[in-house]
Amino acid sequence: MKIYKPFRPTVLIVTKSVTTLGLVADALQDEYVVRIAREGEDPTAFNHGMGPDMVLLDVNEPGENGHDICRQLKSHALPKELPFVFLALEQSMDEEALSVELGVVDHIALPINSRILKSRIRVHFAIADQATALRVNNAYLESEIDKRSRDLASMQDTTILALASLAETRDVDTANHLRRTQHYLKALAESLKSNARFTDFLTEDVIDTLFKCAPLHDIGKVGIPDRILLKPGRYEPAEFEIMKLHPTLGRDAIGNAQKAAGASLEFFEIAKDLVYSHHEKWDGTGYPLGLSGDDIPIPARLMALADVYDALISPRIYKPGMTHQEATKIIVHGNGRHFDPDVVQAFLDLEDEFMDIAQEFADSTLDLSHKADYLNIALTP
Repeated sequence: MKIYKPFRPTVLIVTKSVTTLGLVADALQDEYVVRIAREGEDPTAFNHGMGPDMVLLDVNEPGENGHDICRQLKSHALPKELPFVFLALEQSMDEEALSVELGVVDHIALPINSRILKSRIRVHFAIADQATALRVNNAYLESEIDKRSRDLASMQDTTILALASLAETRDVDTANHLRRTQHYLKALAESLKSNARFTDFLTEDVIDTLFKCAPLHDIGKVGIPDRILLKPGRYEPAEFEIMKLHPTLGRDAIGNAQKAAGASLEFFEIAKDLVYSHHEKWDGTGYPLGLSGDDIPIPARLMALADVYDALISPRIYKPGMTHQEATKIIVHGNGRHFDPDVVQAFLDLEDEFMDIAQEFADSTLDLSHKADYLNIALTP
């Protein structure tokens, strides 16, 4: 990328020596705009508000410390990349070391040799231009990488939601079930991240991953036959055993995707925990493993409450939806039985937010009609 600068770079000379000033000006004025920092003048306030492109600082002014002057100039609103060049007689090793610490790029010996001065100034401008070009190119590349990363993340999120929605089309759940449970889960996680039992796990990155994984919680239902999955009444014992396979089918599908990706990413691990264990119960009476208490992964404990709450308040083909108050009574009754007590408390603290989410992503009559049509078609011999 081409870098455009003013027609001629500006060199600021800081010196009280008329002789030095004359020599420098004569040597540079054909190629550069030469400006003088007069005593008490703000070096950033000239040339219509544009600062210098290089500073030549005479550090042999009688009665003044050149390094202090350099610090004073650098304290102004000058670019940190602005090259400073010292004009100096011989300096001690300590003085040269201090100059390096201050970011001085070169020392040019006094008295001035015009040819040496012009040659060294050209070199430093060439270096400065290359550094600027590199910064601009790096910024462009970083911007492109960020954009592509965002695009890939967006594609990943869209793909996850599409796959989850495909599974949901075979279920009798309502159309916006995925979105509601996604937001319930995030609300619970945000509330519990300050709880000592959850704080080590519920980082902001993990909460973001939970939000993305939530729509996959019933992905395994794609492997359940329609005659069972879409049955409008209670399951027979044998049918329920088949239905209970969906967490395992979902976990295995995500595990296969993980193997194909060739990486043990946090996303896959959290997704597998959430999918496989969200039907476990705090007292150990859930499935598929009968886990209890803290042995149930945290993602699954949060998903369990979010999923049950939405199932209770949502109308189905075979039942009306409950009120929030009715659903809350059932959640509270499951405290310490079905649900982690701390998760239940978080839910109670978030009742208004849960109701807002339910209202924001409520299903329309058309959504329910489409579900009913699909159910009738799917079950027709």
